[in-house]
Amino acid sequence: MQAARAQLQLPPAQVLAWRDYLRQPGLLDELLDAALARPCAFKIEPPGDDATAHAYLLAAGCRLQGRAPVAAPLHGQLLAMDAWFAGFEAAMQSLANQLAQLPQARIFNPPADIIRMTDKLACQQHLAAHGLLTPALLGRVDGYHHLQSLLDQHGCDRVYLKPRYGSSASGVVAYRRHRDGRAQATSSARLVQHDGVPLLFNDKRVSRLDTATDIAALVDALAQQQLYAEAWLPKPRVGSSHYDLRVVTIAGQPAHRVARIGDRMMTNLHLDNQRGDAASLLNAADTAAMEAAARQAASAFPASHVAGYDLVVRRGRAHLLEANAFGDLLPGLLWQGQDTYTGQLRHA
Repeated sequence: MQAARAQLQLPPAQVLAWRDYLRQPGLLDELLDAALARPCAFKIEPPGDDATAHAYLLAAGCRLQGRAPVAAPLHGQLLAMDAWFAGFEAAMQSLANQLAQLPQARIFNPPADIIRMTDKLACQQHLAAHGLLTPALLGRVDGYHHLQSLLDQHGCDRVYLKPRYGSSASGVVAYRRHRDGRAQATSSARLVQHDGVPLLFNDKRVSRLDTATDIAALVDALAQQQLYAEAWLPKPRVGSSHYDLRVVTIAGQPAHRVARIGDRMMTNLHLDNQRGDAASLLNAADTAAMEAAARQAASAFPASHVAGYDLVVRRGRAHLLEANAFGDLLPGLLWQGQDTYTGQLRHA
């Protein structure tokens, strides 16, 4: 964003780090007081990899939920994601109250939208209520045995299991069962025994589990942090791989788009999957469906200036997989000669 501002000959943005805000929320009030005299824009970025900020959010969430505090997660550990979200939601609500004193500011994405997009299950329900095609939701999963009941109830044998408050494929499981009783699960999550205690970690190396015992242990561990299931949606293929699409909307209109191509079920780019040129993979009908779906999804969040949407587009139909309030981090991806940050500044 700072580079984009410099390119447009705008002064640098003032930055308040998450860790500093969480320790001393009054720092934001000082910045807002200084901004009252002039028009300004305000953008909330994610905490990123700041372990201190995440530890604070996790501790705050545990207090709010009345549960015992947990030790700071190890690198890559998936720990009490529901408590983390409780802390994150409270921080966002605090931000919303502070921003209310700055009515003339352009808020790129308001806290309420960020909260809803971060709650994956609530977000999918919100998008479906606005007429978007989404994978069929089977609902919350309380454990492996409950998963089997849900599959029987819905007549379904292939699902994606997703942590309700996860991000970037962390903890996602692609699960299938066969009529002969065999089952398979593919996931970037793995269980590790640490001093005799099973711990969950996110791993860039996607692995496959083939035994019911191992799969059950993984699903049960994820379910403790809130898990839900949605129907497995086949993705279009290119060569021996398959792909989905990330589309960034700016001011409600589809802009930057990229295909995420991979050999495994999870096509997130951080898992060493490849970028592809969306235009070369889509025919006219698919392009029109993609853009219409992105536009319709953006209309479900009319107050948000920029968002990223993950879609599966096949045979002239587009299904929404996820919405991401922080989906503009696509370095080097250009649309009409501009990167995502330059584009959102020009349209602000």
